[in-house]
Amino acid sequence: MNRSKIVAIITGAISIILAIAYLILVQLLDYRDMQPAPINQLNSAPTIAIYHWQVDKTTQI
Repeated sequence: MNRSKIVAIITGAISIILAIAYLILVQLLDYRDMQPAPINQLNSAPTIAIYHWQVDKTTQI
């Protein structure tokens, strides 16, 4: 086997190991019992959004 095949096999194995670890991590996080935050702990101030649009009319003759 030449060196490029060995490198390809090793990187493929690392990729598969990372993919399986990611799937396990997602499953573990998905099984947690998540409770929503109480309403009285949400201290968010009202948000004001300002949108300004200006069109410059220029004519070229």
